[in-house]
Amino acid sequence: MKKRSGFAIVALILSAVLVLSACGKSGGNANSPESTSGSNGSKEPVTVTLAGWGASPEEQELLNQTIQEFETKHPNVKVKYEVIADQYMDVIKTRLIGGEGPDVFYLDAFEAPGLIERNVLEPLDSYVTPEFDVADFDQPMLDAFKQGGVTYGFPKDSSTLAMFYNKKDFADAGITAPPATWEELQAAAVKLTKKEGDKTVRYGFGVAPELARQMFMIQAFGGKVADEEGNAAFASPEALKGLQLVTDMHNVDKSSGEPKEVGAGWGGEMFGQGKASIVFEGNWAIPFLESNYKDLDYGTAELPTINGKKGTMAFTVAYVMNKESKKKEAAWELISYLTGKEGMKTWTSKGFALPTRKSVATELGYDKDEKRGAIVAGASYATPWQAGSTLPTIMSNFNNQFVDTFMGNSKLEDAMNKAQTTANKEIAAAK
Repeated sequence: MKKRSGFAIVALILSAVLVLSACGKSGGNANSPESTSGSNGSKEPVTVTLAGWGASPEEQELLNQTIQEFETKHPNVKVKYEVIADQYMDVIKTRLIGGEGPDVFYLDAFEAPGLIERNVLEPLDSYVTPEFDVADFDQPMLDAFKQGGVTYGFPKDSSTLAMFYNKKDFADAGITAPPATWEELQAAAVKLTKKEGDKTVRYGFGVAPELARQMFMIQAFGGKVADEEGNAAFASPEALKGLQLVTDMHNVDKSSGEPKEVGAGWGGEMFGQGKASIVFEGNWAIPFLESNYKDLDYGTAELPTINGKKGTMAFTVAYVMNKESKKKEAAWELISYLTGKEGMKTWTSKGFALPTRKSVATELGYDKDEKRGAIVAGASYATPWQAGSTLPTIMSNFNNQFVDTFMGNSKLEDAMNKAQTTANKEIAAAK
């Protein structure tokens, strides 16, 4: 799947935080590591370490701009930013265990349950003031970093999946509007599929046959990826009903294919090359298409309803605080700016990442944007890419078997039962 690390950083800060904290919160007194005094009695700036993964030069420039704006408005805090280019989570986990973790760092929703269980993240609810306006966040993105009613991170940006469709292909096939239901998608994909002899040169629908893209399909009829104990549960009749819709389009209708079947690396490339008329992709596909396929005439729409209900996936990243940080007040000052309205507006101003605050999306016009409006619309009902700390094990076993059945090499029920059984054996062995 195309990496979505286009997400980066920003938002509003509450300048009263340190003033209030000095009156009561730990770390705000003169003996705190955060309160180094100069010879004139004034406080020296506190340096907060921030770690994240790499981004494009354009995104890096935006992040630098956001940090500079924060430092200008909050001269009591300096930010030391570090890019961890390779094996990001392995490096973060190693540093946290060794007591050398950064004060603030990026955390993908996929990894959040595992770190929360390890008790290495600082709960943030006690730092929040009314001005921070927690209700402004898209609820699914906020919930992705909660456990037991406690908030461990605030989402800095996100993307849902939307339906990208080729307008010329639609016109040529006599399709006047993007499919609104799965049944309409199936019918449209058949019309849009193009063959040359026995070879399919363009699929009506390009599919990523992996759990990160299919979780909402599992849920469409009441299925679950995992149960409350963290065991794999995707082989239930309800889950199979949603997955069957995906495999049937490939194996029965012959109207869908995955990127590698046409020599493409991912859905955006498959779509840009004209080898799929419809794909489900996120915000990251827009700058890619604009840069590489400038003449492509395409539109976006919310994903088709399934079983009469809307659904999509959401991919989101938060800023979190190291529980062992010695600079917690300053760390919160940074987090609350980066995920507040002001900082988030700067960070998402170019559209490389989309805001997780509804007010910022509206102010920047993304909710009405021709290409991004459908992506923003899905944020209120999306399923975050997350399913407990055992998801990595569940994902690898699901993906191995689902690709096989998608390609017609095994029956869906047999493949999913095999994947579920193997995943649960591995989960049990790891306890």
